[in-house]
Amino acid sequence: MYLPDETWPDLGAYFDRESLALVPLGSTEQHGPHLPESTDHTIAEALAREAADRADYLCTAPVRVGVSTHHMQFHGTTSVDPPAFRDYVESMTRSLTEHGIDRVVYVNAHGGNMQHLREVGRRLREDRAAYAVEWMWDESIPDLVNDLFEHNGPHGGPKETAMMLHLDPANVREDRLEDARDGGQVHLEDGEPTVHGARNYYDAIDNSENGVFGDQTDATAAKGAELFDAAVDELVSLCEWLDAKPFDDLMAKPHVD
Repeated sequence: MYLPDETWPDLGAYFDRESLALVPLGSTEQHGPHLPESTDHTIAEALAREAADRADYLCTAPVRVGVSTHHMQFHGTTSVDPPAFRDYVESMTRSLTEHGIDRVVYVNAHGGNMQHLREVGRRLREDRAAYAVEWMWDESIPDLVNDLFEHNGPHGGPKETAMMLHLDPANVREDRLEDARDGGQVHLEDGEPTVHGARNYYDAIDNSENGVFGDQTDATAAKGAELFDAAVDELVSLCEWLDAKPFDDLMAKPHVD
């Protein structure tokens, strides 16, 4: 069930029987010369809507702009300040609790959002408004990702390229895959990401001239379909686990006597 497409009486029927919602979040930011800036929110929304359809849960409208300050050197990247992002997501989530939602899965496809979604979840849990958990698709299937790609890469690499070849092939510039690989950083460690134990970068451009990592030529639509199905399976399982938990079991434990 996709919330924006429903009428309020039909949504009322959902809230009468369920208290879980999926909220897709991504970014609008550079993904190299080959992928559109819509990459993260396209992946997040597709995963959330498919999981909601398979398991009969509710998917909200997506949050398409996230915290992307580390990509601002590249044309078109759009970002919001972290406090504004946290406040927006929290306010949106609290509006869902007004209708009876008390557990939320943030279906996230952008690394820059992760720590902020965790903070929002903590705020909501502390006052028992809801239990909100951040879920990152590639972290749910790490073994499959590693099996499919020899040189993966944390951003704009073959895993995201494969997913977009599966979900939105018309917007993937397949003639630029070699340019993405050769103008970026195939091995993250080659950019000296750490020096004497300290992280030696703040922005993507510090380690990659074109902003992406890994070997994009290793991506195919078939691999993207395999990633998508496996990640949706994990997301559905997470939702079912969360839905079955008593609310009190999800809340903070009392202080030790």
